[in-house]
Amino acid sequence: MKKRLNYIIFLGIASLSILLIYFNAEFINVLSLPNEVPISYNDIKNINSDKIFGKNITAEIVEESVNVGGEKFSIKNLIFKLFGFIPIKTIKANIIEDKQVYLGGSPIGLTIDVDGLIVLGSNSINTEEGLKSNFVDSKLKIGDIITKVNGIKVSEIDDIKTIINSENYNGEELTINLLRKGKEETIKLKPLKNEEGEYKIGLWVRNDAAGVGTITFVDAETMEFGALGHPITDYETGVVVPAKGGKIFSCSVVGLNKGEVGMPGEIKGVFMQGKNQKGEIDRNTRFGVYGTIFNKDKIIDPNKIADVASRLTIKPGKATLISSISGVSEEYEIEIIKTNYQPTSSEKSFVFRVTDKRLLKLTGGIIQGMSGSPIMQNDKVIGAVTHVFVSDPTKGYGIYIDWMIAA
Repeated sequence: MKKRLNYIIFLGIASLSILLIYFNAEFINVLSLPNEVPISYNDIKNINSDKIFGKNITAEIVEESVNVGGEKFSIKNLIFKLFGFIPIKTIKANIIEDKQVYLGGSPIGLTIDVDGLIVLGSNSINTEEGLKSNFVDSKLKIGDIITKVNGIKVSEIDDIKTIINSENYNGEELTINLLRKGKEETIKLKPLKNEEGEYKIGLWVRNDAAGVGTITFVDAETMEFGALGHPITDYETGVVVPAKGGKIFSCSVVGLNKGEVGMPGEIKGVFMQGKNQKGEIDRNTRFGVYGTIFNKDKIIDPNKIADVASRLTIKPGKATLISSISGVSEEYEIEIIKTNYQPTSSEKSFVFRVTDKRLLKLTGGIIQGMSGSPIMQNDKVIGAVTHVFVSDPTKGYGIYIDWMIAA
C-alpha cells in the first residue's frame, strides 16, 4: 500500500512537472539561464513587473553568508520561484549600478593604427640571377600580421628595411613573429640581395586600417564609447587588426546600396581627417571598437540618454533601432524574434526582423555600415546591430549591451 501511494505521488509530481513545462515556455527559459549574471536591482524589478518569464514566475535577491578560509563573505543569489514559493533556479547575481549612456546611431569614420604590419602580398626581387620571390617558401600567408623581426618590434613599414640593412646583418635567415587568425606563430624568412647589393624581403605590407561604422553608446560619466558590436577587420585580408591606437571622425552619408537577397547593401560614407576628429580609439575587440570621445558634435545627441538593460530583461517582441542613416536620428520599429541568454559571450545574442516600412524602403533592411546601431526595448538600451542575414536583409543579429559594456 505504501509503495502504491509513493508511486501515485511520484506520478502526480511528474505529471505536474510535464504540464508546467509544456504550458510554460518561460519555465524552460529560466532553466536555461547561465549560472552567473550581471544585473541591477531595477532590472529585477522589471523582470517581475513586466512578467519577463511569465505570470507565474518571480525573481528575488537572497543574500547569504559563506565561509572561505576562515573569513566570512556575503554573496547575492537571484532566485526564481514558481507561484512565488517553489524555487526553480538559483544563479549568482553580480549586482551592478544602473548605468546611463548617450545613445549613438550616427555613422562615424574610423582609422586604426595596427600593432604590427599586415601582409598584403609579395613582389619579385631583381637579383643578379634574375627575378626571384621568397614568399611561397617562407610559409608566410596573406593576412598574417608581423609583430617582430629578430626579436625587434615592428610597426612602421621601414622598420624591417632598417633591420636587414644594418651593419650587424649579413644575409642570414630572419626570425619572424606573427599573428595568424589571432594565434602567435614563428617562421623563418631569408631575404634576397638585389642588383644594388641591398637585402629585400619582397613583401607588400600595411600598418593601418580604416572604415565606416556606427557608434553605439557613450558613457554619460566617463565619455568612453563603444561602436560596431564587432571588430574592425582589414578590408583586403579580412583579418581582425590588433590596434595600438586610432581615431574616430564625423562621417557624412553620400549614398546607400539597398540590401537584397544574397547581396548585402552598404552605406557609402566619407569622412575627412584632421579637424573632424571626435575621439580616440584604444582597443579593437571581438565586441567592437572602444575609446574616448572628446567632441560630441555630430556624434551623439546630448538630449538622447537612456538606461542600460540586463540581458535577462530582454524578450521577444517589439523593439526599436536607432539610426541616423536618413540624415537625422530616427527610431525604426523592429521585432525581436529569438533571444539567447548566453552563458558565454557572443556577438550573435539575439535575432530581430526590421518591420518599419520607412527603413525597408530606404535600405531594404540591415546594410553594411549599420553595425553598432543601438537597439531599445522598454525605453532601455538592450543591444546593438552586428550582422545581417545575407539570405534575408530584413533580418539581423544583435549583441547584448552588457556584453559590449563589459568588453
